[in-house]
This record gives sequence, C-alpha cells and structure tokens, in this order.
Amino acid sequence: MASKSSILDIDTQIEKLRERRRSLIVKSADRFARAATRWGLAEMEITDEEVDRIFEEIAARFRKDEKKGSGGADAPTHRPGDSGAGAPEAVSNDG
Repeated sequence: MASKSSILDIDTQIEKLRERRRSLIVKSADRFARAATRWGLAEMEITDEEVDRIFEEIAARFRKDEKKGSGGADAPTHRPGDSGAGAPEAVSNDG
C-alpha cells in the first residue's frame, strides 16, 4: 500500500523549499553586490531605472548566447515580481 503524504508533511516540504528559494536569492544578490562593489558601481549615482535597463541588456545578451548554444531552447524570461533581488519584498510573496 502506497503511503500518503499528510498535509503537515506537504506544508513542511513547502516551507523547506521556500527557505531554499530565499537562500538562493540572497546568494545571488550577494554575488551581484560583490561585483558591483569590485567595479566601483556601488559608489556611483545610478538610478534604479538605469540599473534595470542595464541588467535587462545583460540578460538579453546572455539569453541570446544560451539560445545559440542550446539549439534554440528558450531561456527563462524576466519575471517582474522578482525586482529588488534579495530584498524582503522579493522573497516574502510566496503566500
């Protein structure tokens, strides 16, 4: 007889996945923050709109490269709800 997962087991798994997601977002944010600091971008007065535009250009460039290398498979697209990488607002909207 196959064992059924209880609601509590499923809720526990969901919470572990949410924590893992938060951790990955923080690690990613730290990585980009280190790069920005290393290249002096953290001290520059760059508007959020300009930062968004620059990152959009970078993402498009790498998506283009991924499509060339993967035989045309689609890369993940921009998700507007993920703005502010690592910010509490970006990780707490899991419900």
